[in-house]
Amino acid sequence: MGETRGSTTTTSRGADQTVVIEARGLVKRYGSLTAVDHVDLAVEPGTFFGVLGPNGAGKTTLLELIEGLRQPDAGEARILGEPTWPRDTGLLPRIGVQQQASSFFERLTAKEQLEVFADLYGVDHRRVSELLEMSGLTDKSKTKTEDLSGGQKQRLSIACALINDPEVVFLDEPTAALDPQARRNLWDVLRGINDRGATVVLTTHHMDEAEVLCDRIAIMDHGQILTVDSPAALVRDLGAATRINLRAGAIQVEEARGIRGVEGVSQEDGTLSLTTHDPTHALTELARRDALDGLQVTGANLEDVFLNLTGREYRA
Repeated sequence: MGETRGSTTTTSRGADQTVVIEARGLVKRYGSLTAVDHVDLAVEPGTFFGVLGPNGAGKTTLLELIEGLRQPDAGEARILGEPTWPRDTGLLPRIGVQQQASSFFERLTAKEQLEVFADLYGVDHRRVSELLEMSGLTDKSKTKTEDLSGGQKQRLSIACALINDPEVVFLDEPTAALDPQARRNLWDVLRGINDRGATVVLTTHHMDEAEVLCDRIAIMDHGQILTVDSPAALVRDLGAATRINLRAGAIQVEEARGIRGVEGVSQEDGTLSLTTHDPTHALTELARRDALDGLQVTGANLEDVFLNLTGREYRA
């Protein structure tokens, strides 16, 4: 499995690498559209790395370039120190790829699907039982894939990508179209992959998913990486105000406006809302006035960062 975060990976060239995934100046064009526009990216060993962006931002194309599924028009990508294009058959057994649209062999059961993948990689069939258990599909092992639910198919797709015990795993929107329960169950599977040492790269539209799972996040739009940092740092650097909600009448509007550091006060539908960049002082003053009835405190989150960087216009 992959190294722990911050460790050093030694490649076949004998050079020490502190990153397991590296992109330098990656470009991919389709006619007049530049889907990936001179992207530089580095992912350290053992990291759970997220790529976020609106529809058409270039996320899937970027992953396909890094994985070696597409030829870049410029630049290069490396995994574990090795270039991924031209396709390196020696590198393929060390990575796992789960794409947005997964296809299975017809009329095979979940177990049989995994056994086929195991045979392709020369993996002992005992690995099949391990992955069925890890993905919560043991009781569905004899069920044909066409009879599995959407969430079960997603978990099976990820299990197929893990059959070779890869050091680096790529997951392209693995929880798309899943219901909330199925998404949360799949999160446990994804955490387990990373906890066992694999470096994981994930694309997702779910901000809560990225905040919960990812150590670092790249936000992408119009084929370019806009920023890369930890979720907490991205939110902190946004510098957004904190919203304090109270039951209407907990404190008079004019009195709330007089609290030092309160920048705005509004009242609607029985809720009094205060905005401030100094929530500690504001809450202390509200507590001193015994005005905490119905208290809810809401800070900025990753969605605020995402919208601030990519805009709010609808993307088809």
